Amino acid sequence: MKIGFDAKRAVNNKTGLGNYSRLIIDVLSEYFPENDYLLYTPKIKENNRLKPLLERKNIELCPPSDSIGRTFSSLWRVGKGIVKDYMRDQISLFHGLSNELPLAVKDSVPSVVTIHDLIFLHFPQFYKPIDCKIYNYKFRKACENASRIIAVSECTKRDIVNIYGTEPDKIDVVYQGCDESFKRECSIEEMSNVRRKYGLPDSDFVLYVGTVEERKNVLLAVKALRNMDKNAKLVIVGRETHYARQVHEYVNKYGLEAKVLFRQIHFQDLPAVYQMARAFTYPSRYEGFGIPLLEALCSGVPVVAATGSCLEEAGGEGSIYVNPDDEEGLASALTKVMKDESLRNEMIIKGNEYAAKFTRKNISDNVMNVYKKVL
Repeated sequence: MKIGFDAKRAVNNKTGLGNYSRLIIDVLSEYFPENDYLLYTPKIKENNRLKPLLERKNIELCPPSDSIGRTFSSLWRVGKGIVKDYMRDQISLFHGLSNELPLAVKDSVPSVVTIHDLIFLHFPQFYKPIDCKIYNYKFRKACENASRIIAVSECTKRDIVNIYGTEPDKIDVVYQGCDESFKRECSIEEMSNVRRKYGLPDSDFVLYVGTVEERKNVLLAVKALRNMDKNAKLVIVGRETHYARQVHEYVNKYGLEAKVLFRQIHFQDLPAVYQMARAFTYPSRYEGFGIPLLEALCSGVPVVAATGSCLEEAGGEGSIYVNPDDEEGLASALTKVMKDESLRNEMIIKGNEYAAKFTRKNISDNVMNVYKKVL
């Protein structure tokens, strides 16, 4: 069987949707090696995280086949250009890995689309109005045209049903996983080297990993720090947006410069950073799933996250959840996790048990079961 993918994100993105796309391609290629996997992409970009996949015999990169497609690559991806190419290749099924499908897919081959979230409809103030309109059109059409839909959480499935009026029976929930590197125990020497490399605290610290943007609400963690032990520190890892200025201003106003550290960490060093942390916090107001929570659980770090979206699905019952506006509640929860060794151990054990459900094999089987329903 030949399976085609919209692989734009797998090829060009190094985080987020790129990680998800590469994971799906990776696990299917490994556990169902009898199939061929064709990666349709409007452009080819150097990406070290994609290279291991391209070394496999059953994975092929497929850019536009003609000069028109290469010149108007964005139109090729959403229009008839990509359809012409994958029909030529005689694929059995097409999977849009990042919320959209070619507009002409319905009249070509059976199709699946993964919808990650509809956050732009819940928080339109965080997006440009034109982007909201474009996303809404693409996502809605993809849900209408797809043979089946994969939602990355029950929360996302509810949104698709409630907002787009999609029949629930058309949607399968397939949870995501995280990179296998987060399941590997780092040596003391490795963690020491990473600590020195990035100037991380010698003592235990609270960790946040994610884009520093308003929706993810990291300022709440900074405010909570003022209500915690004087030695407590917060390490913020992630790309900074305009919202970061607000966070920096708060840090400066209250003299927290020595307690709040902003860092850009190379992906290969992230597992060691997680494993050095005493606790992980993720106060985001809304997520489609929340992979950083799973990364923390796999790293043996207790999680304190926010209520209100799907984070309970990502963190499981062993994690603690607080209102995304409750700085004192967050401070109290983090203090308990930092100081109560019995609670920490219990959360780590439950976290490991919950994270064990998100195996590569389970992900591959669940996605293939969706394909089988379609075919």
